[in-house]
Amino acid sequence: MPPSCTRRLGFGPRCPASHLRSPRTRVRIVAVRWDNLSAPPDEEVPGRAAPATPPLPLALPGAVARTFDTPGFAGMTFYEVQAKSIINRVPGASRVPFEWTINPYRGCSHACVYCMAGDTPILMADGRTRPISELEPGDRIYGTERRGAYRRYVVTTVLDKWSTVKRAYRVTLEDGTTLVASGDHRFLSDRGWKYVTGAMNGVGQRPYLTTNNRLIGTGRFATPPKLSADYRRGYLCGTVRGDAHLGAHSYAYGTVHQFRLALVDGEALDRTQRFLTDAGVETSRFSFAPASATRRAITAIRTSKRRDVEAITELIRWPDAPGDDWRLGFLAGIFDAEGSCSRGIFRISNGDDRILEETRAAMNHFGFTWVLEDPGLPNRVRQIRLTGGLTARLRFFHLTDPAITRKRSIEGAALKCQAALRVVSIEDLGLELPLWDITTGTGDFIANGVVSHNCFARNTHTYLDLDAGADFDRKVIVKVNAGELVRRELAAPRWRGAHVAMGTNVDCYQRAEGRYRLMPPIIEALRDFANPFSILTKGTLILRDLPLLRQAAEVTRVGLSYSVGFVDEALWRAVEPGTPSPRRRLDAVRQLTDAGFEVGVLMAPILPGLSDDDESIEATVSAIAAAGATSVTPLALHLRPGAREWYAHWLAREFPHLVPRYRQLYRAGAYAPQAYQRELTARVRIASRRHGLHRGERGDNRRSPEPPPPQAEQLTLL
Repeated sequence: MPPSCTRRLGFGPRCPASHLRSPRTRVRIVAVRWDNLSAPPDEEVPGRAAPATPPLPLALPGAVARTFDTPGFAGMTFYEVQAKSIINRVPGASRVPFEWTINPYRGCSHACVYCMAGDTPILMADGRTRPISELEPGDRIYGTERRGAYRRYVVTTVLDKWSTVKRAYRVTLEDGTTLVASGDHRFLSDRGWKYVTGAMNGVGQRPYLTTNNRLIGTGRFATPPKLSADYRRGYLCGTVRGDAHLGAHSYAYGTVHQFRLALVDGEALDRTQRFLTDAGVETSRFSFAPASATRRAITAIRTSKRRDVEAITELIRWPDAPGDDWRLGFLAGIFDAEGSCSRGIFRISNGDDRILEETRAAMNHFGFTWVLEDPGLPNRVRQIRLTGGLTARLRFFHLTDPAITRKRSIEGAALKCQAALRVVSIEDLGLELPLWDITTGTGDFIANGVVSHNCFARNTHTYLDLDAGADFDRKVIVKVNAGELVRRELAAPRWRGAHVAMGTNVDCYQRAEGRYRLMPPIIEALRDFANPFSILTKGTLILRDLPLLRQAAEVTRVGLSYSVGFVDEALWRAVEPGTPSPRRRLDAVRQLTDAGFEVGVLMAPILPGLSDDDESIEATVSAIAAAGATSVTPLALHLRPGAREWYAHWLAREFPHLVPRYRQLYRAGAYAPQAYQRELTARVRIASRRHGLHRGERGDNRRSPEPPPPQAEQLTLL
């Protein structure tokens, strides 16, 4: 019985349980409902038998499923089977260079069901926002934490990020906030955590959003400004008029022109200096005042050239009819120069009537509310205090984008705003879209102004293959007796020691393998019977079993192959965001080759119009050769039904100019034309020869078996 699991595992839509209907395969399902999920990964947790939830598939009559007593695994099911056989003959084996396979899993656990649209803005620790698809592990963002009577904003760290393809829903709130997520995503409401979709009873029973719920947060984030010429002029007007010394002074020996801006925060000084440089004004930097026991160091920029001072004077001239960009820049600049935000109180202070008037006019223009306060300070300094609470402050920061991040902090602020966040509608978009999710230290994050639950607190990141796959569902069948079955079938008199391929259907080094550890006993059995085998994977968990692979290679032929279609990171994030990055896969190739294996690389899938140009082919082949691979086999994109529809939707959105070409290439079905494949193979072969790549010769125990010819099979994108 495997240990407790803290990951959700999925059952792929292209890997149905119908494979168990074969008369050769009889199964017995063993199920336990775990109560304790905090045990170490290699420690068994006592459990109790529980009825299956949800009901078992028709293909598994009379069985009991494994479920989990934690919200993070709602809807997740393990079907642990005692399979009757494990070494399976490949249908249509004449098309591929192997006849037998071992598949310890049916369905794939790479995927996660909790996910959001890639353009969903996430609140970063610096007060700005970034699309969830652009986040990376290690990024600092805001989450929440309960302290006393209130849940409060706290800075947390992104621990991991992945993507999947799921049916998408649009949640619309009263204030116009929209959120696109899978039905399994959860948001914090006035009545606790709620899934996007669910049911009152039956299989889908779980708490779900209705139009009676109000989400918790500030509501939609404002779109940040464009750094146009008008924005830059407005920003310079705010910082220079707010806190700089600018002018000309006449002395007996002549006229001295001077510009100087001294600030505590280097971010505003950097931006001002950069904007001045863009306008042709060069300034020098110097220390204005050293740090003391009561204040921080102050740095300044300056110039004394007449033409520069005159240019700055022109740049900060009040416009006759200020535009939106100028107003946004001015508000950001005057806040950096004269603004403060302490204990939730936002103020801009100044004694100049024109500056105060322009500030009030700009705030009115963008719909902010404020009050003018006169605290009786010297020089008639008055204060404009922004009203509207945290919602208004965040809107100001996002809309205007001041440079100083210290003033934008909301650390410790309570989530008690009364924004108009009632759920207005939940709409099924009728599409399966690429959706992203992250894991954070707090277990949640702020998505477009509302509190969003992440997948789970991933305390298993040190022993799981962290890269997620795509296009998989929420159930997985695990052949828990795979190791003993392999050993028994290899010992059978009828078995003749044929080559066995693994990873050709479902990745045998998917995430679930980090918990179930089915591959070590399988490899041990193949080693003990000196039976040749090969493994194709995109996962890096194979490195865990490197000692066993080396032992097996001493007595039989072991073929190892990786799939790397291209090395462009931006393209990888757009097309295969749930898989290990090309860099990680090639790092694994290097480690395996350093261990003495000759690793073949399937350059797949090559994407027409995106990664089939000479530059991409050259870069990819070069990286594969540098990783120490001994062969490279190009495979063009294969679009099966399901993947075809998803890819077509993505292509039309991201690269609409390529749609006609794909219609032409794939008009006859899932495969690209033979002429295109032959031409692609020839170009990759030429690049391979330039980089010294060649196929390993037959007979070497550690050389990979010949990969399938390009015309025989193409790698599916998903």
